[in-house]
Order: sequence, then C-alpha cells, then structure tokens
Amino acid sequence: MILWWRARRGRATSSHKNGMNAVSFPATVRLRGARIRPLMRSLVAAFMVLAVLAVPCRAFAHAALVATDPADGAVLSQSPARFSLTFSEPVSPLVLTLVRPDGSQLALTSFRLEDQTLEIDNPETLKSGTHVLSWRVVSVDGHPVGGSALFSIGAPSAAPIAGEAVDWTLRTAIWAARLFLYVGFFLGVGGAFALAWLAENRRCGQRFVAAALLFGLVGAPLSLGLQGLDGLGAPLARFASPTVWKTALETSFVWTVLVGLIALGLALLSLAGPSGLRKPAASAALLGVGAALAASGHASAAEPQWLTRPLVFLHGTAIAFWGGALAPLGLALRWWPAEARAFLSRFSRAILPVVAVLAASGIVLAIIQVQAPAALVHTAYGRLLLLKLALLLFLFTLAAVNRSTLTAPAEAGDTEVQRRLARSIRIETVIVLAIFSVAAGWRFTPPPRALAIAAAQPVSIHIHTVKAMADLSITPGHAGEVAASMVIMSGDFGPLDAKGVTLVLSKPDSGIEPIKRPATKPGDGTWRVDNLVIPLPGRWNARLDILVSDFEMVKIEAPIDIRGE
Repeated sequence: MILWWRARRGRATSSHKNGMNAVSFPATVRLRGARIRPLMRSLVAAFMVLAVLAVPCRAFAHAALVATDPADGAVLSQSPARFSLTFSEPVSPLVLTLVRPDGSQLALTSFRLEDQTLEIDNPETLKSGTHVLSWRVVSVDGHPVGGSALFSIGAPSAAPIAGEAVDWTLRTAIWAARLFLYVGFFLGVGGAFALAWLAENRRCGQRFVAAALLFGLVGAPLSLGLQGLDGLGAPLARFASPTVWKTALETSFVWTVLVGLIALGLALLSLAGPSGLRKPAASAALLGVGAALAASGHASAAEPQWLTRPLVFLHGTAIAFWGGALAPLGLALRWWPAEARAFLSRFSRAILPVVAVLAASGIVLAIIQVQAPAALVHTAYGRLLLLKLALLLFLFTLAAVNRSTLTAPAEAGDTEVQRRLARSIRIETVIVLAIFSVAAGWRFTPPPRALAIAAAQPVSIHIHTVKAMADLSITPGHAGEVAASMVIMSGDFGPLDAKGVTLVLSKPDSGIEPIKRPATKPGDGTWRVDNLVIPLPGRWNARLDILVSDFEMVKIEAPIDIRGE
C-alpha cells in the first residue's frame, strides 16, 4: 500500500519537496459551468437507473429452518415415505443427503417445492437406528444455508454427528475474494471516475487505479466460484468442478458478478480508450457498481424492496465516488501540486452532497437490518457494524478537521499544507481498506432483521400413533408468550371428534414439571391454547391428552425444540 506513494519520487521537483498537506474532505470551490453540465447529465442517468431499481418486487429475509418432518430427535416406529423441511422463506435446494446409521450416504434427488416447504421422497426402506437428514439450500438473498436433523427408526443408535464444521480455509478465501471485489469496485471504478471528471492530469494515480481494477477483475470470478463451493459445502480442491460453477450460476450473486465485470470493463475503457469515451464510460461504470451491489446480498433482499435496493445503489455509488478519489488526489498533491489544486477544488465541491447521501442511505439501511439497539451487541452482524461505525467516525473526524484547517491553504498553494494533506489521505485510504475488510465479514453473518423473522416463525411437530395423531404448532417458536394450535386426527388420518384436548408441556432436565393448559375449539377445526408462556428455550416434551369419550383418554407425545428469543 505504501509503494504507490513513492512511485515517482525521482520526478519530484523542488517545489514538490517544500511540503504538501490537504484534506480529502470537501472544500468550497466553484465549478465552471462547462464541467457542471456533463455532471448533471450523469446525475440524470443515475436517477434513471434508480427508477428501474425501484420497481417493486418481492424479497425475503435470510432463510431459516422452522420445522422438519420427522422432527429433529424423533423416534419412529417405521420408515417414513418422505421427509419435509419448512423454511422461513422459499429456498432452492443444493444438496440433500441421508446419512445411514453405518455412516454411508444416500443422495436425495427427488423433491418438490411447495411454497416454503421442501418435500423430499425417501427412495428406500430405512433400517433401525439413527439417521441424519442433511440439507443445504440457497435463500433468496443468495446465501447458502445448511443443517441437519436426526431421527431414529425403532430406537436411537450411535449416529453420525449432525451439523457441519466450519472450513476456515474456504471462509478466508471467500473473505479475501470479496475484499478484492470491493477494491475493484470502489477504488478502481471510483478512481477511474475521479480521473475522468475531476483530475486535470490523468497520470496522477492511473497506475494505482488500473491495479485496483485488476484486483476486481480477479476477485469477481473468484467470488463466484467460491460462492458455489460454499453452497455445496465443498473444499477448495473442488473449485474447478463443473458442479460447483453450475451451483454458483444458480444463485442471485451471479448478477452482482456479471454487472460488476461490465462496470470494471467500462472503467478500464475510460482509462485506456479514446478521450471522447472516457467520461461516459466512467459514469456508466460508477452506476454499474451501485447496480451490482443492489443485485444481491442481505441489504438488497430486505423489505421494503422499493426502498432497500435504491438505497444500496446510492450507498455503493457514494462509496465509490469518495473512496475512489482518495488515491488519485493524494498522488496529485504529492507529485503535481499545481494541477492538484483544481482537482481538490472540484472534489471538495462535489463531495458534500455525496457524503450526505452516503450517511443517509447507510443509516436507513442499518436501521432496517439491525431493528433493535440490543442487536448491535448481541449479534455478530451488529458487532461488525459497530466496528465499521467506529472506523467511519475516525474517518469523518479526520476529514472534518482537515477541511476546517487545511483545505483553504492547500487550494491557495501552500506546499507544506499540501504535503500534510497527502499524508492525511494516505491514512484515510488505509481506513477505507479496513472498512472494506469489515464489510466483507458480513458475508458470514445473517442480519438481526433476518434472525428476528426466523425467531417469529412457528415450530411444528407431527405426532403419530396407532390410536391418534396430531399436528402441533407453537407461534412464535421461541421462549416467551406464545399460542399453540393443534389439528387432531385418528391414527389412520381420519377425523377425530374429540370432546376435549389438554396441552401438557414439561422439561425435566430443567426441573420443570408438567404445565397443563386446556385447549379451546374456536370453530375452524383446530384446537388452540392462547396466552401460553414458555419460560425457557430448549427441548420440551409436548403431550396431548385427548378425551375421545367419557371413558377413553388418548395420550400422545413428542419432543419439541423451542428457540431462544
């Protein structure tokens, strides 16, 4: 990172060595009308892109599993004909596997999607023992989600361990590729825009910008391939596998990569193409960065869709404008101070509204994603956001101090101030890279908004015996005040006109004896228990006491997992 500050030391004149310092934050200058009109045309184009992005379309939160059939931990008397997984939003299956008690694996390839439920056919009669239903799906926001559920036939056995270990090598590669992509988008495309519109001397920072664009061109395909690996839960050794790339192309992230590659190519064209294409190509590239970021990801998948996608677009283009101008401006102040004065003036005039858009869009997106202040501390996403905010506070404070004390002297030609400003921009660039590093970590952390939606989903179990069966659903599926609904049937799936139903919940491992609540039948065919309080999360034993007649009581039970809030 330091080499580009020293790249042209041999060409420094004596006036260069007298000192420079300026600020990357705005200074007040006047733009000539000839330069304002092309910029206004770019803004009009930006609003046209926003109009397209703002077309309402349905979006969903980060997918979460809310129910399985058989239920996790259930013990069945016979092999089920099918399995089902119900999620908090529609998903697309990537890998479905059944692990037998002996550790052998059976690929499950016959399935159907019914709204938010994935129905999976069981191709064989299962033997006694504990089986693992392992699944990996991709949610609408483009991120893969995986997990496992255990069930037993006859009686539990020594089952394979459910769940999946974290592949830190793969995660590090995903993070690094995403960081490369951000460098290309923000420092590369943003830098090309600054050279085309703000700089008098295109030599200042051109090599740095070209290098940043190459980082992006490498990071884009790498990120896509790694997305496929992550989707399949495969190791890095399978990166070249056709299945991995087929999986990657089926995710929404492919649109981010495709639009991003177009933006990177246009930025390169603005650097090396004919002079008449430089400004239009740079403008289109900058808009392409916003469109690429709005095409996938946590923030762009949040509701309300008509608001979040345009906000992500604005946030991305604002970051690229500001971050991209830093290196060229710093190099201009260091090596071409006379020409840098005009560069600084144009940047200072334009950056104030850009920072306003950056801050406003970021605040609104953060509110949508975090929702509750406590989530800033209690979730990994929130803690990363706090770290990013701390870095931004440092960046804004440094920029504000520089603006108030250094900008005017730097514009007036004070070489010592210009030198100080060049050093300040160097620090700002390092901070910006640190912010990109933090933002790349969000790839692995579902936002609190998605966690809250998942927590509000019900938990459901199916209880099946010879005499009676029931579908029990508890909403929301976490500890606290909930409502329970039950559909009662006979053992052969026929109607069962029960005279009364009592829900009994117990948690012996926590010393909680049976909690009994009589159910009511409001008229829709279901039995309900309202205003039920479940004090603790964890695995509870749910029993239904069904009064079939004045002389017969049928009791059926099964475990049910209650989430924490």
